[in-house]
Amino acid sequence: MVAIIAVLAVVAFGQMFLTYRQMQHFSKEFADLRRRGKVAVGRKSGGFYAGAIVMLRVDDAGLIQEGKVLEGTTAFARVKDLPGYEGRDIRTLTREDAPKGHRNLGRALEDAAKTFSYFEEGKAAPAPVSPAFNLKAALGSLVGGGRLNKGTKLQEG
Repeated sequence: MVAIIAVLAVVAFGQMFLTYRQMQHFSKEFADLRRRGKVAVGRKSGGFYAGAIVMLRVDDAGLIQEGKVLEGTTAFARVKDLPGYEGRDIRTLTREDAPKGHRNLGRALEDAAKTFSYFEEGKAAPAPVSPAFNLKAALGSLVGGGRLNKGTKLQEG
């Protein structure tokens, strides 16, 4: 029993360490892009598919100068260059602009375009809905028969 707990502790520590290293790498890449100009970020969590975070450096006109992506299902994923979007207007990006087989990359590109639009309008981008909120909404509709709308937010007490 002690051996099983020890193995689980080592595995949990290893996962935390690898995630920490991944976030260090991401932060370094983001800071490097940010030093060189405006950066629009879009994200889409993975679930059972590879999640994606895109960082697009844009000029004052909203044209993409450079792109980077963090895409994968494990803590071993690293930030890579995202070629092929240079010179495009960020406002025109849609999920269909991603290569086939990269479903969440397309959604992250679309999220980056929305984030940039919020920035241009002087608005703050809405906070993403947490998995805990989704669970609460699902349980609430099963148990109480009530339904939380997509736009409903949790109240802090």
